[in-house]
Amino acid sequence: MDKWKIQPPVFLRWLFPGTIWRFSTREKCVYLTFDDGPVPEVTPKVVALLNRYQAKATFFCVADNIRRFPEVYQMLQENGMQVGNHTYSHMKAWSNSVSAYFSDVEKGLEWNPTELFRPPHGQLYPWYVPRLKRTCRKIVMWDVLSMDYRADLSDGDVFEAVIKHVRPGSVIVFHDSLKAWPRLEKALPDILEYLSHEGYRMDLIAME
Repeated sequence: MDKWKIQPPVFLRWLFPGTIWRFSTREKCVYLTFDDGPVPEVTPKVVALLNRYQAKATFFCVADNIRRFPEVYQMLQENGMQVGNHTYSHMKAWSNSVSAYFSDVEKGLEWNPTELFRPPHGQLYPWYVPRLKRTCRKIVMWDVLSMDYRADLSDGDVFEAVIKHVRPGSVIVFHDSLKAWPRLEKALPDILEYLSHEGYRMDLIAME
């Protein structure tokens, strides 16, 4: 696996001022995030694992899934997890018009009122950032991409991708999706065990 695919190069971060890729801290604290849910087959299992390790996480929810599975969305909040907007239909910025994209972002907020946003597939134009920040205080990208969605990788590959690149302040991306679960089912508990053993706190994104 190419390192730059797991940990975005600095120049990409410079292209998007005002977005969050990593938090500057010396404390052993990381920020676990999960994209593309909530779905009943996976999200409750992820939350159960997080609770086992007293870990908190931020779930960037596709609002159409919230519409279909409101009880799973409610379960996230009842368990003290954080939620962010991942658009209504998981819309890609690069292959849709400006009006269609922002309409989908705003429709997502109708089902999921939140001040956190992550663009699907990480697709974003720098000139979209000011408009997004009128409704979303924090646009959260990532410091470590777990690659759990890749069927050509093993759970061991996902584990290695995370533990080799994690550092204080890392924002780590996983997916609570059917596509990712075959790798995440084994990799996530191993990663949580490793982070706990190394003294990392797994916390929510501060909103101040």
